[in-house]
Amino acid sequence: MSTLKVPDLVPPPEQDAKRLKEAFDGLSKFSFSFLGLGTDEKAVTWVLSQRTASQRQLIRQAYQRLYNESLIDNITSELSGDFKDAVIMWTLDPAERDAKMAKEALKKSKSGVKHLQVIVEISCASSPYHLAAVRQAYCALFDCSIEEDITAVVSMPLRKVLLRLVSSFRYDKELLDIEAAASEANQLHEAIKAKQLDHDQVVHILATRNFFQLKATFERYEQMHGSPIDEDISSVGKGDLVSLMKMVILCIRCPERHFAEVIRTSIVGFGTDEAALNRAIITRAEVDMKLIKEVYPIMYKNTLEDDVIGDTSGDYQDFLLTLTGSKF
Repeated sequence: MSTLKVPDLVPPPEQDAKRLKEAFDGLSKFSFSFLGLGTDEKAVTWVLSQRTASQRQLIRQAYQRLYNESLIDNITSELSGDFKDAVIMWTLDPAERDAKMAKEALKKSKSGVKHLQVIVEISCASSPYHLAAVRQAYCALFDCSIEEDITAVVSMPLRKVLLRLVSSFRYDKELLDIEAAASEANQLHEAIKAKQLDHDQVVHILATRNFFQLKATFERYEQMHGSPIDEDISSVGKGDLVSLMKMVILCIRCPERHFAEVIRTSIVGFGTDEAALNRAIITRAEVDMKLIKEVYPIMYKNTLEDDVIGDTSGDYQDFLLTLTGSKF
């Protein structure tokens, strides 16, 4: 489901590090600069956009070893604008990247539930191993746990839901209990009918059951009660808790639709939300971008590539399109 195009023969990380150094110095074979001045952005895209997360980390290590310089620092100083931000996000270790995004989201949490999307995505649209790695990276980077920061800045009842989500470690294999799915579908329905979206049992079910079990529960919910669970949650009313719970359900039930929605929302209207666009494409390029590209035109009558082309330009556009498998 990844759209990453990795060559059959990948050069040693030392060779990639050398190519990046030459690109920053304007000496790359891809460069159009006859004077050797200025950064060769195309060479940077060529190297980094065709390497997996583990390969990118080996390049970072090799770059530091060869030049005694940080690759991230050099990207920061040599590139600019949206292209720079996207390349940095892509080059970071995924757990480190997501921990930093979660920290920024919590700084803005008082601005509304939209800024908490990334925490829901990490908790409900990632593997339990990735969530554990993000929590570990968060502690290492910020000298506190993500749970401590959620407790400090997020108010109830959102705090209650988010704390349970980030603290869980779900079973990651396909294990189903059909009787439990029916029983818990009824429990969810009763809580929603009573407008108790943050009921202890609701939070417990959503935070602890494996994703396969939850999808079966949502399917049984619709079969038994005649409407999808997210529609019933919407009927409770408006507000941050309703928005958060719908986001949780969608990330668990169909993450590709959630991220298609994030991409579409980031580019429609006045101006582009580059941070959200980068997050959706960069975090899912190695996960399920093929699925996102499949559902996007069904949802919006336009291809993902066409919408990206219509709202971005230059090296930034080329980089994003490469990650979606549309270039190189």
